[in-house]
Amino acid sequence: MDRREEQPGAAGAGAAPALDFTVENVEKALHQLYYDPNIENKNLAQKWLMQAQVSPQAWHFSWQLLQPDKVPEIQYFGASALHIKISRYWSDIPTDQYESLKAQLFTQITRFASGSKIVLTRLCVALASLALSMMPDAWPCAVADMVRLFQADDSPVDGQGRCLALLELLTVLPEEFQTSRLPQYRKGLVRASLAVECGAVFPLLEQLLQQPSSPSCVRQKVLKCFSSWVQLEVPLQDCEALIQAAFTALQDSELFDSSVEAIVNAISQPDAQRYVNTLLKLIPLVLGLQDQLRQAVQNGDMETSHGICRIAVALGENHSRALLDQVEHWQSFLALVNMIMFCTGIPGHYPVNETTSSLTLTFWYTLQDDILSFEAEKQAVYQQVYRPVYFQLVDVLLHKAQFPSDEEYGFWSSDEKEQFRIYRVDISDTLMYVYEMLGAELLSNLYDKLGRLLTSSEEPYSWQHTEALLYGFQSIAETIDVNYSDVVPGLIGLIPRISISNVQLADTVMFTIGALSEWLADHPVMINSVLPLVLHALGNPELSVSSVSTLKKICRECKYDLPPYAANIVAVSQDVLMKQIHKTSQCMWLMQALGFLLSALQVEEILKNLHSLISPYIQQLEKLAEEIPNPSNKLAIVHILGLLSNLFTTLDVSHHEDDHEGSELRKLPVPQGPNPVVVVLQQVFQLIQKVLSKWLNDAQVVEAVCAIFEKSVKTLLDDFAPMVPQLCEMLGRMYSTIPQASALDLTRQLVHIFAHEPVHFPPIEALFLLVTSVTLTLFQQGPRDHPDIVDSFMQLLAQALKRKPDLFLCERLDVKAVFQCAVLALKFPEAPTVKASCGFFTELLPRCGEVEPVGKVVQEDGRMLLIAVLEAIGGQASRSLMDCFADILFALNKHCFSLLSMWIKEALQPPGFPSARLSPEQKDTFSQQILRERVNKRRVKEMVKEFTLLCRGLHGTDYTADY
Repeated sequence: MDRREEQPGAAGAGAAPALDFTVENVEKALHQLYYDPNIENKNLAQKWLMQAQVSPQAWHFSWQLLQPDKVPEIQYFGASALHIKISRYWSDIPTDQYESLKAQLFTQITRFASGSKIVLTRLCVALASLALSMMPDAWPCAVADMVRLFQADDSPVDGQGRCLALLELLTVLPEEFQTSRLPQYRKGLVRASLAVECGAVFPLLEQLLQQPSSPSCVRQKVLKCFSSWVQLEVPLQDCEALIQAAFTALQDSELFDSSVEAIVNAISQPDAQRYVNTLLKLIPLVLGLQDQLRQAVQNGDMETSHGICRIAVALGENHSRALLDQVEHWQSFLALVNMIMFCTGIPGHYPVNETTSSLTLTFWYTLQDDILSFEAEKQAVYQQVYRPVYFQLVDVLLHKAQFPSDEEYGFWSSDEKEQFRIYRVDISDTLMYVYEMLGAELLSNLYDKLGRLLTSSEEPYSWQHTEALLYGFQSIAETIDVNYSDVVPGLIGLIPRISISNVQLADTVMFTIGALSEWLADHPVMINSVLPLVLHALGNPELSVSSVSTLKKICRECKYDLPPYAANIVAVSQDVLMKQIHKTSQCMWLMQALGFLLSALQVEEILKNLHSLISPYIQQLEKLAEEIPNPSNKLAIVHILGLLSNLFTTLDVSHHEDDHEGSELRKLPVPQGPNPVVVVLQQVFQLIQKVLSKWLNDAQVVEAVCAIFEKSVKTLLDDFAPMVPQLCEMLGRMYSTIPQASALDLTRQLVHIFAHEPVHFPPIEALFLLVTSVTLTLFQQGPRDHPDIVDSFMQLLAQALKRKPDLFLCERLDVKAVFQCAVLALKFPEAPTVKASCGFFTELLPRCGEVEPVGKVVQEDGRMLLIAVLEAIGGQASRSLMDCFADILFALNKHCFSLLSMWIKEALQPPGFPSARLSPEQKDTFSQQILRERVNKRRVKEMVKEFTLLCRGLHGTDYTADY
């Protein structure tokens, strides 16, 4: 292409006038970007340069910026601009310019072969992009031509420079293909063409890698080039010679990393499993690395051991099924498995002394899945071979899970400790998975080892060993039903014998007891063996999380067997709460534990315990209610209210009947009189109102008050009934003074549970009308500052329509204003608010026929709703919300068909609506498609997705790939 010629029609020239994009201005902007200390100036320069890169003038200044007298930063920008123009705006280049553009790029690459490497790479990427756009028709033998041109002797550049430039070009070509924006049909053609061109590349790479005279830098580039090409799914058998050469190159420390990458990429390609004979040839090559691996481990060479492990795992993990199928080669595969076992058990503590063992864990999952997927006879044979291997694996994993000595652990950074914690979780998951292979024998094995360790008098045992064995138990018991295991009673008996002198061991003892809480519920006689340990641990702040979560599990699972221990549990809990041993979240868990515990007692016992438990907090709250609001007493108030709401979340004296999912929740009657939670709430109601009166302006305090009632309502359901009138009154006063989303959420709960009962309908209707009136006033004042309130309001309206549509029959409800506000809410930028508004309309539209005011407003204002929906689909709303808008269209079509068929034609009539990118035919097709589909909601969603892509100009682009 003539570098003086500017291409017509390139998109995105930006706001700056075309004349601004001169070489001089580009150089000034680049100087500003790199050297101006002012960040705003840098940002402006970057924005302007991005516009320059896509402007028509880029064809002119790019070549000039590549001149030899320019600095590399400027040359790099020129090369990048060329790549962007070729890759994104290929259609702007006339076909008669292809050859000259190609020739110029070759010339520049040859020149930069002995110049700046970063500029050379960008030029190679530009030529690669050009080749991909021209292949296969306009440039049928692109790769062979590249090889031939760079091997010509008439070049001024020395042989090594040309060779490295060619290898760089060949390396970036497959990489550019992987990230290219080629249409799907073109991608298939180009991939096939590259597969053929492979024949021009691999012989050259083999020759360069094997000839002794090749310098190290060339051989390294060869390995990187091979690594790049194998990702095009080249048949594994075609790679054999290069893979073998890469294995040989592993002995050269300079080539080690590149060799590992090449081998792993070659082995890992999905298609490789078809070439079983080649895979079988690779096993001896991998096994041949064992001496090098052991030497690396001995010398503390983590990089080498890591690399060899990656190769072994790549072969085992990707091809275990194919290799297991070769039964006659079972011994060589077993040898590979044992090599991976060595990598799993590599000496040292992860992540400080080694980072290799974590790479192997997924392999053990894969191998187990493949063995268990065989038919019975073959599976039995392999079980015989591999059960001992998996028992060995358990020993290795538990050894790797052991903590280092206290002294050593003290030197670890917090980041290393966190990585080790995650590593132990991965080991735990692996042990849980392995249980499927080994079954109950695994638990017996762990129990025998623990028993021998704790009862042996010969040598003192390390706490680390005990902790790891318990951790193994905990890993399995947390997710697998061990109720029928015959070793758990023995384990429960052993736990009190453990000498706990260390926080990590104590934590694991607690979590193990917690994991066995369901077993304890079936064997309540054993509770007394472990409960004292848990209660003792509650007093230790270092065991806060483990002790509180374990007590909560025991109280939840074993509550009907805990009454004999209740007084003690409450006393210890009260003590630690008063001493403020635990952080806020653990205090909340402890209150939930006590809620479960008290639920199983007689009502008078519950009330007695509640009185002693919460009286100190009520007294504190009374004192705080008298004080002038300030940040410190606010924290105390929120904490106390949080404790109460968490206690009431789990304190439930009756049982829910929930026969099947989606059924109405019902409760068995409570024969013992008023519900204890209601009794307490009525006692503290005045106090809560007093607190509120001073803190109505504070969203956090209001939220904490609402949470007490919301959690109580959810737990008590019908038992909450006596509180409904006074709570409705309080909520009305709260919301009238200062509207807050939490008050609307609580109102929604009341509507959900009580609106359908005639006795509660009057106070709930009054509250519903009041909050609606206040919120409509808020809309008149400007609702944009309160998306959370609008969100909660829309959810409340939807709930009202779902549970009690009669609320919309009241003359005092301005249904028209509600409808218009909901249409306005559809245009909010906050996705949750828009979703809630769509949810309201999908509940409202089906009520057109049965609720007369709803039918009337839809008839009058439904067209306004449709226009808002079309605007959103046209591009005003996020694409992630399109399903919600499709739901509204579907509901309109199903319940207001005759109106929709009239409105949609009128709405789509104006040119440019809902998008200037649409033709009248496309709009007509969309309206016909929508009107035809009144049954299949999924089809409507697909239509809307297609239409919104057309509206946004994204149809058929890369942006739609994940949509």
